[in-house]
Amino acid sequence: MAINALEITDLYKRFDRPAVNGLTMTVRPGEFYALLGPNGAGKTTTLKMVTGLLRPDRGEISVFGHNALRDPVSAKKITAWVPDEPMIYDRLTPLEYLEFVAGLWNIDARQANEEAHRLMDWLKLSPHAQERCEGFSRGMRQKVALAGALIHEPRLIILDEPLTGLDAASARLVKEVLKERVAMGATVIMTTHILEVAERMAERIGVIADGRLVAEGTLGELRMRAGKGDGTLEEVFLDIVSEESVGAGPAGQKADAA
Repeated sequence: MAINALEITDLYKRFDRPAVNGLTMTVRPGEFYALLGPNGAGKTTTLKMVTGLLRPDRGEISVFGHNALRDPVSAKKITAWVPDEPMIYDRLTPLEYLEFVAGLWNIDARQANEEAHRLMDWLKLSPHAQERCEGFSRGMRQKVALAGALIHEPRLIILDEPLTGLDAASARLVKEVLKERVAMGATVIMTTHILEVAERMAERIGVIADGRLVAEGTLGELRMRAGKGDGTLEEVFLDIVSEESVGAGPAGQKADAA
């Protein structure tokens, strides 16, 4: 039996209110999974807990069978995280940055150099390999950050709004790279507010509202749930979120049926 890429069980995180509220979900190996939800639904908080940037108040997280809370190093070794704001070192060139990140993963220097050049070629960064990142556009910075996330060949790639602010050419390139990684066997989890992208790329879609997974499935399955046989993902998503908003009580719990 294949081990799931990600298993989340009864995950809970509270700030001034519950941000993630008993979330349970599973992502299969080799899957492109889109995690959708309105602003403040708990998407980014969930992903930060998966990647070890936040500690949950309770719950369990497993990444390819590694307990991400009790054995975080093993989980992180096979995971990549690309936040919505690219986090790179401005004073480094793309090549220097990639070799630096590879060193953090203890990748052999020669192998790191070869992989860095391969990734830069793939992401059309090679003409800028010796330029400092400080002058790069957002799209260029996002591609450098993505290359850094991929240099250790992670099995699970997690991206939070990776296409925000990118021009059409950069967005298309990033989408192509992600699809190729899935074709090579990696698992991708992506949040996005660009629902057309999720509709075209995701094999399965999860919808979060008020910190809970309120719907999950293929686009066809979500259409059936929403009663929209040929509806777009945007129409289906808005129906599901609206239904949850109407049915939720003041604390984000489902109201009792009348």
